[in-house]
Amino acid sequence: MVASTTFIKSASGSAVSSLSVTDCFSSDFDFYEVTANFSKSTSGTNWARLRFIDSGGSVIADAEYDYASLSMFDYASFGQEKGTTQTAISRVAFLNASGIGGGTKFTIYNPYDSGSYTFTNFQSGAGTTSQVWGSKVVGVHKSAEQITGLNILGDNYTFDNIEINVFGVK
Repeated sequence: MVASTTFIKSASGSAVSSLSVTDCFSSDFDFYEVTANFSKSTSGTNWARLRFIDSGGSVIADAEYDYASLSMFDYASFGQEKGTTQTAISRVAFLNASGIGGGTKFTIYNPYDSGSYTFTNFQSGAGTTSQVWGSKVVGVHKSAEQITGLNILGDNYTFDNIEINVFGVK
Protein backbone atom coordinates (compact mmCIF):
# COMPACT_ATOMS: atom_id res chain seq x y z
CA MET A 1 0.00 0.00 0.00
CA VAL A 2 1.32 3.42 -0.95
CA ALA A 3 0.88 6.26 1.54
CA SER A 4 -0.79 9.41 0.32
CA THR A 5 -0.15 12.89 1.63
CA THR A 6 -2.53 15.79 2.04
CA PHE A 7 -1.27 19.35 2.24
CA ILE A 8 -2.54 20.95 5.44
CA LYS A 9 -0.86 24.28 6.10
CA SER A 10 2.26 26.38 5.58
CA ALA A 11 3.88 29.37 7.23
CA SER A 12 6.84 31.56 6.33
CA GLY A 13 8.80 34.41 7.81
CA SER A 14 11.74 36.72 7.17
CA ALA A 15 14.15 38.05 9.78
CA VAL A 16 12.42 36.07 12.55
CA SER A 17 13.89 34.21 15.52
CA SER A 18 11.11 31.60 15.46
CA LEU A 19 8.17 30.49 13.37
CA SER A 20 5.03 28.64 14.46
CA VAL A 21 2.52 26.63 12.49
CA THR A 22 -0.65 26.51 14.58
CA ASP A 23 -3.74 24.31 14.34
CA CYS A 24 -2.12 21.96 11.82
CA PHE A 25 -2.54 18.64 13.71
CA SER A 26 -5.97 17.05 14.12
CA SER A 27 -7.72 13.73 14.59
CA ASP A 28 -7.74 13.30 10.78
CA PHE A 29 -4.19 11.88 10.68
CA ASP A 30 -1.97 9.81 12.99
CA PHE A 31 1.27 11.05 11.50
CA TYR A 32 2.55 14.00 9.53
CA GLU A 33 5.39 14.92 7.21
CA VAL A 34 6.79 18.42 7.71
CA THR A 35 9.37 20.20 5.58
CA ALA A 36 11.28 23.27 6.70
CA ASN A 37 13.53 25.30 4.42
CA PHE A 38 15.92 27.90 5.76
CA SER A 39 18.15 30.55 4.34
CA LYS A 40 21.18 31.50 6.39
CA SER A 41 21.01 33.02 9.83
CA THR A 42 21.54 36.75 10.10
CA SER A 43 24.26 36.29 12.72
CA GLY A 44 25.74 33.61 14.90
CA THR A 45 26.18 29.90 14.32
CA ASN A 46 24.14 27.22 16.02
CA TRP A 47 21.43 24.61 15.66
CA ALA A 48 17.76 25.46 15.22
CA ARG A 49 15.39 23.71 17.63
CA LEU A 50 11.86 22.25 17.63
CA ARG A 51 9.06 22.78 20.15
CA PHE A 52 5.44 21.71 20.01
CA ILE A 53 2.31 23.78 20.61
CA ASP A 54 -0.38 22.55 23.01
CA SER A 55 -4.15 22.60 22.51
CA GLY A 56 -4.36 25.97 24.28
CA GLY A 57 -2.07 27.51 21.65
CA SER A 58 1.00 27.84 23.89
CA VAL A 59 4.50 26.88 22.75
CA ILE A 60 5.70 24.18 25.15
CA ALA A 61 9.02 25.35 26.60
CA ASP A 62 9.01 23.09 29.66
CA ALA A 63 11.79 20.52 30.14
CA GLU A 64 9.73 17.72 28.54
CA TYR A 65 11.81 16.79 25.48
CA ASP A 66 14.43 14.08 24.89
CA TYR A 67 16.46 13.53 21.71
CA ALA A 68 19.42 11.68 20.25
CA SER A 69 21.31 12.76 17.14
CA LEU A 70 24.06 11.92 14.73
CA SER A 71 25.70 15.01 13.23
CA MET A 72 27.67 14.53 10.01
CA PHE A 73 30.22 17.03 8.71
CA ASP A 74 32.35 16.90 5.57
CA TYR A 75 35.13 18.81 7.34
CA ALA A 76 35.22 17.16 10.79
CA SER A 77 34.47 13.92 12.61
CA PHE A 78 30.88 12.83 12.96
CA GLY A 79 29.39 13.48 16.38
CA GLN A 80 26.65 12.09 18.56
CA GLU A 81 24.61 14.03 21.06
CA LYS A 82 21.71 13.29 23.29
CA GLY A 83 19.64 15.43 25.57
CA THR A 84 17.15 14.46 28.23
CA THR A 85 14.72 16.74 30.03
CA GLN A 86 15.37 19.52 27.51
CA THR A 87 13.26 22.61 26.73
CA ALA A 88 13.33 21.77 22.98
CA ILE A 89 14.52 19.12 20.52
CA SER A 90 17.85 20.28 19.11
CA ARG A 91 19.73 19.58 15.87
CA VAL A 92 16.96 20.75 13.51
CA ALA A 93 19.38 22.63 11.23
CA PHE A 94 22.89 23.99 11.69
CA LEU A 95 22.99 27.49 10.22
CA ASN A 96 25.45 30.33 10.21
CA ALA A 97 25.80 33.80 8.75
CA SER A 98 28.09 32.65 5.94
CA GLY A 99 25.86 29.68 5.04
CA ILE A 100 23.68 29.20 2.02
CA GLY A 101 20.82 27.66 3.97
CA GLY A 102 19.38 24.21 4.26
CA GLY A 103 16.34 22.08 4.91
CA THR A 104 14.82 19.54 7.26
CA LYS A 105 12.23 16.80 6.75
CA PHE A 106 10.32 15.68 9.85
CA THR A 107 7.94 12.81 10.49
CA ILE A 108 5.75 13.49 13.54
CA TYR A 109 3.75 10.68 15.16
CA ASN A 110 0.47 10.89 17.11
CA PRO A 111 0.60 14.59 18.00
CA TYR A 112 -3.16 14.96 18.45
CA ASP A 113 -3.54 11.87 20.67
CA SER A 114 -3.84 13.22 24.22
CA GLY A 115 -3.13 9.76 25.62
CA SER A 116 0.37 9.31 24.14
CA TYR A 117 3.71 11.03 23.81
CA THR A 118 4.50 12.82 20.54
CA PHE A 119 7.48 11.31 18.70
CA THR A 120 9.49 12.65 15.78
CA ASN A 121 12.39 11.67 13.60
CA PHE A 122 14.03 13.95 11.08
CA GLN A 123 17.04 14.55 8.90
CA SER A 124 18.56 17.86 7.85
CA GLY A 125 21.23 19.26 5.59
CA ALA A 126 22.85 22.69 5.27
CA GLY A 127 26.12 24.25 4.26
CA THR A 128 28.28 27.03 2.94
CA THR A 129 29.86 27.27 -0.49
CA SER A 130 32.75 25.11 0.78
CA GLN A 131 31.31 22.91 3.57
CA VAL A 132 28.25 20.72 4.13
CA TRP A 133 26.74 19.14 7.22
CA GLY A 134 23.70 17.18 8.19
CA SER A 135 21.95 15.44 11.05
CA LYS A 136 19.66 12.50 11.76
CA VAL A 137 17.60 12.86 14.92
CA VAL A 138 14.97 11.03 16.96
CA GLY A 139 13.02 12.93 19.58
CA VAL A 140 10.06 12.75 21.92
CA HIS A 141 7.86 15.18 23.81
CA LYS A 142 7.42 13.29 27.08
CA SER A 143 4.03 14.57 28.16
CA ALA A 144 0.83 12.86 27.08
CA GLU A 145 -1.18 15.82 25.83
CA GLN A 146 -2.89 17.02 22.69
CA ILE A 147 -0.45 18.79 20.34
CA THR A 148 -1.94 21.09 17.70
CA GLY A 149 1.12 22.76 16.17
CA LEU A 150 4.88 23.21 16.07
CA ASN A 151 7.46 25.94 16.51
CA ILE A 152 10.98 26.14 15.08
CA LEU A 153 13.34 28.57 16.76
CA GLY A 154 16.86 29.77 16.12
CA ASP A 155 19.29 29.25 18.96
CA ASN A 156 20.38 32.86 19.58
CA TYR A 157 19.94 33.98 15.98
CA THR A 158 17.29 34.95 13.48
CA PHE A 159 16.49 33.28 10.16
CA ASP A 160 16.86 35.39 7.02
CA ASN A 161 13.95 33.33 5.64
CA ILE A 162 12.13 30.23 6.84
CA GLU A 163 9.25 28.26 5.33
CA ILE A 164 7.42 25.33 6.94
CA ASN A 165 4.96 23.02 5.14
CA VAL A 166 2.78 20.44 6.94
CA PHE A 167 1.26 17.35 5.26
CA GLY A 168 -1.01 14.67 6.74
CA VAL A 169 -0.18 11.08 5.78
CA LYS A 170 -2.67 8.22 5.27
